[in-house]
Amino acid sequence: MTTNVDLVSNLPVPPGEYLEEVLEDLGMSKNELATRMGRPSSKLSAIFKGAKAITPDTALQLERVIGVPAHIWTGLETDYRLAQARLREELREERCKEETSFVTTFCYNELKKLCVVPAYTRAVDKVKALQEFFGVMSLKDVLQLPRYQVAFRHKAVTESDRSPEAVASWLRVGETKAREMECAPFNADRLKDSLDELRAMTRKNPEQFTGRLQKILADAGVAMVACPHFSKTKAHGATFFLTPEKAVLMVTLRCGWADIFWFSLFHEIGHLLLHGTKDVILEGSEKNKKEDEADLFARNHLVAPEQWERYARSQRFDTGSINRFSKQVGVAPGIVVGRLQHEGHLEQSWMNELRSRYVFDKNKTV
Repeated sequence: MTTNVDLVSNLPVPPGEYLEEVLEDLGMSKNELATRMGRPSSKLSAIFKGAKAITPDTALQLERVIGVPAHIWTGLETDYRLAQARLREELREERCKEETSFVTTFCYNELKKLCVVPAYTRAVDKVKALQEFFGVMSLKDVLQLPRYQVAFRHKAVTESDRSPEAVASWLRVGETKAREMECAPFNADRLKDSLDELRAMTRKNPEQFTGRLQKILADAGVAMVACPHFSKTKAHGATFFLTPEKAVLMVTLRCGWADIFWFSLFHEIGHLLLHGTKDVILEGSEKNKKEDEADLFARNHLVAPEQWERYARSQRFDTGSINRFSKQVGVAPGIVVGRLQHEGHLEQSWMNELRSRYVFDKNKTV
């Protein structure tokens, strides 16, 4: 017996339904088919329900037993699985349409500039790109992940000041970039030993130290990711451990001043050395014990406390004295000016000519 079949359908119709029709025409029961094929009835039951695919071997057996060519069964199976895939894709499109409001909150444009998501125009495609970027099936699940819940623990002055979604996007950049970086296993002693060399770099131009800075930190097990500031993150930096042996140190140029960059870098190193491996620590507007300890670490390792106290008491804050003191302690003059301003010894607008500004390439992370 030969049977010609020409079926076209957008609905997922399992080949088992057609097999039932053929058996009815032949007056053959399912149990008889199983016996003729030498298979248990339970095995064929899954094929009738569409739960199990008709393999080429099964198609050839059906051809021999009931006369329908094998290519008919494999074709029906392919059409069925393709229709299922199309239906799943249509359902995904509908679900993605429900998440288009997240495109802005998860900083798609900033991520696109960094080339970590494709430059799509359709909102639904942007949602899909963000889902792949975060490794989730739904953007609604992102903030449920432990690493990104840090944004809820660090409240800013008003609810509109900090966006948890923006923080999550910024931190995810750090994760993805850090995974690509080769680092030695984390070594706190080696990191401590590098502080003097890092401090000396404050007196150099960025092109003189950028590669060396990352190399020093990588040798101590720290992947440094310098990422442009994302609006509504309210953060100068962050630290977390990607694995027990790989720390991530994120820094940005939220304000552009070089002295703030270096203070933030030493602040984040302080977190790594003082506060262990458990939590994501996000530097921002909230002050707590850990932040105070990291601030003290940064101040004391940029300029020794006794040297600073002696200089601050001198009240000589002119250009010449600042340059002489900064050279004596081995830091950039801007670091001295920034601290004098912060502690109220100088007005915020005074001596800014001694402070430098850094600019990131906005099209990539460093």
